[in-house]
Amino acid sequence: MHVLITGGTGLVGRHLADRFVGQGHAVTLTASRAATESSGSCQIVQADTAQPGDWQQVAAEADLIVNLAGRTIFHRWSEAYKKQMYASRIRTTQNLVDALPGDRPVVLISTSAVGYYGDGGDARLPESAPVGDDFLARLSVDWENAALGAAAKGARVVLARFGIVLAASGGALAKMSPAFRMFAGGPLGSGRQWFSWIHMADLLAAIEFLAGRDDLSGPFNLCSPHPVRNRDLARTLGRVLGRPAFIPVPALALRLLMGEMAGVLLAGQQVIPDRLSAAGFQFQYPHLDRALSDLLG
Repeated sequence: MHVLITGGTGLVGRHLADRFVGQGHAVTLTASRAATESSGSCQIVQADTAQPGDWQQVAAEADLIVNLAGRTIFHRWSEAYKKQMYASRIRTTQNLVDALPGDRPVVLISTSAVGYYGDGGDARLPESAPVGDDFLARLSVDWENAALGAAAKGARVVLARFGIVLAASGGALAKMSPAFRMFAGGPLGSGRQWFSWIHMADLLAAIEFLAGRDDLSGPFNLCSPHPVRNRDLARTLGRVLGRPAFIPVPALALRLLMGEMAGVLLAGQQVIPDRLSAAGFQFQYPHLDRALSDLLG
């Protein structure tokens, strides 16, 4: 099988490429910066996927496309940066759909995010929950609609709404852990907001599971079945690292530092992976304490 991973040199892409290469698949990654590295059956193509280009020929030949491309949300949001976030996701996805051949079966697993639901308060949010009304929610809707265009070409489309991905190096844990290690960790704002997360191992397994099930399409929440409140995340992270977790980060300080993006950290979603569980997927790390112990212990 030929697998194309857009945004493939990011945190999730690197791990996913290693997984597919280890199974003997031919894997091509797209990267926004110059990259000449290739290893075995894994090749890297330099491309701005928000623009049409030669890279689309790879998409036309792939059997499975995992669309991970997009500028990080963990950045101060100026109006210019919000446009970059939008273009890197929606235009990339539109270009992928344009490249699909339409004369043979293709699987497109296109990333979305639990930000689709906006600030969910204390509501439980399965895939059938309504969309939110903030910037990330509107971005997620447009992102998913762009991906669904592939269905008209005969592709099976899976919309993977990622929770916060926890990995041993990089990602959210790399941003949170240093403060705790320096005895300065604690909850964000009130700490009551829900935190929907997933261990990297479960994320990779879920993507592989969805890729292999021809009967599954549409939206899937890729997150643990046991979300936690932010204050419980802080306590558990502190306990695993052997550090206290009682110094909160005031909401005002976050807003001064991060601007509009702070609203994402202070809001939350209690997202439940109903469809993934109903399909028979088994989580290896459903509980936060075991996940963090595995990643940081």
